[in-house]
Amino acid sequence: MRPYFLWAGIFSLAINLLLLAAPLYMLQVFDRVVTSRSHETLLMLTIAAVTALVAMAALDAVRARLLAAAGLALDRRLGPRVLQRLLEGARAPGGGESAPSLRDVGALRSFLAGPGVIALFDAPWLPFFLVIIFLFHPLLGAIALGGALLMGLLAGLNERLTRRALEDARSAGRRAGRFIDAGLRNLEVIAALGMLPGIAGRWQRLNDEAIGHQATASAAASSFSAAIKLARQLVQIAMLGAGTYLVIEQRASAGVMIAATILLARALQPVETLVASWRSVVEARAAWRRLRGGPAGAAPPPAVHLSPNLPVPAAVLPPVRGALEVERVTFTVPGRDAPLLRGASFRLAPGEALGVIGPSAAGKSTLARLLVGVWRPAAGAIRLDGMDVAAWPREQLGPQVGYLPQDVELFAGTVADNIARFEAADAAAVLRAAERAGVHELILRLPKGYDTDIGENGAALSAGQRQRVALARALYGSPRLVVLDEPNASLDHEGEVALLAALETLKAEGVTVVIVAHRPSVLRGVDKFLVLREGAVEAFGPRTEILRRVLPPGARVREAA
Repeated sequence: MRPYFLWAGIFSLAINLLLLAAPLYMLQVFDRVVTSRSHETLLMLTIAAVTALVAMAALDAVRARLLAAAGLALDRRLGPRVLQRLLEGARAPGGGESAPSLRDVGALRSFLAGPGVIALFDAPWLPFFLVIIFLFHPLLGAIALGGALLMGLLAGLNERLTRRALEDARSAGRRAGRFIDAGLRNLEVIAALGMLPGIAGRWQRLNDEAIGHQATASAAASSFSAAIKLARQLVQIAMLGAGTYLVIEQRASAGVMIAATILLARALQPVETLVASWRSVVEARAAWRRLRGGPAGAAPPPAVHLSPNLPVPAAVLPPVRGALEVERVTFTVPGRDAPLLRGASFRLAPGEALGVIGPSAAGKSTLARLLVGVWRPAAGAIRLDGMDVAAWPREQLGPQVGYLPQDVELFAGTVADNIARFEAADAAAVLRAAERAGVHELILRLPKGYDTDIGENGAALSAGQRQRVALARALYGSPRLVVLDEPNASLDHEGEVALLAALETLKAEGVTVVIVAHRPSVLRGVDKFLVLREGAVEAFGPRTEILRRVLPPGARVREAA
């Protein structure tokens, strides 16, 4: 952004120099034209002053447009990077709390298009105008300097006394916003359980906290704004009074008095503007700090480089075969004593199918997220074809991995968009993924088939339909590693039959499959079992051996059947 700000500074120099046109015009008119009564001099001075003021207005408009363009350029450069960082932070447990948001980028863009930044560019020229006033007369310069120091002191006190309240108001407002967002995502539960009064009461308390901090900051800011306006008017009166005294004592001319008063008003205007728009300044500063800091503890997305500036092309890394190695993986969540996963280790050859079982809160879903790189282990490593999944560039690994989470999330768009992962849709690949998932016939029964708009969060589909479409999304592009977390949780009999057929197809194609499930029907075709309990591997091995160890005799007979 430095070129934008450099040119804005150059334009500010020219603008502030041209601002001298009005006081110089007054000085010459009162001291020369009035005494000489020369119409020609008045005409030429007027033409020169008007020309300077028109040029100043043009440069002012150009500066404003330049800073607005800087805001747009900042948005284009930061927006995609902040979105990526936001998603990186939000996917980690507790990571989204401190992550910057796209609203921070918007706050910076709005600030660069507002009056606050203009005042910041004009304020440094205050000493320049004070020097000129001192050249008119030391008494006038002393009054101007005292007024500038007084307004600067008031501006500093305003910043000191309102900063904390504004930051607290912003934090409280964000908490209230996150709470109501969570409520909107759980409207069915709120309505079914009669939680609306409790939810509304909690939001009201959070919102009242934000309003209280905002009221405190607004009251202080309003008081300081009024005090600064009063100080500016008192200084101008003092300047006029002192100038009049000097004129009476014949130590200065009337032109000097008028010119000094105009210069003083122009010199103090940026300070008053800054105080009036201080809230936007504080918000922009806080947004910049959050953007520079990023999510707490988050590392930048992994990348592989040949040199500091030359990224490796995608063809350098070979296609995935599906050999999976989990080496003493431990995963912890900040604020929780016991790890969710402790020293987990196992291996799968390409094409093997693994069933992950265990009681609730055993770490099964945590393992699924770690296998596809959604989360990163605190210790140990997960290797796919010998390479650490956490270090594999997501744009290369993602298309070769299929993942169906326990909580299915679809996005606003068509069925085809969601299956194609919102890339440039390949109709043949979309159709193949739907057929492999056994959802093709279901999609054809929708109002517009693959072009059916499913709405926000897939609201136009039932839970079972969403899960089956999400399975097709997981199988899009012929991935070599497929991880399914409770893939039959919302399926009816037809959906479960289609799921079992899809798993048989994946096994026949040599795809490595990991299935997390409570219902054993979907695990009949797996080669191995992994039993988790309290975050640790209790058993791992061939299917028949593990079933013999963990199931009672009667259950073994039913499972075999």
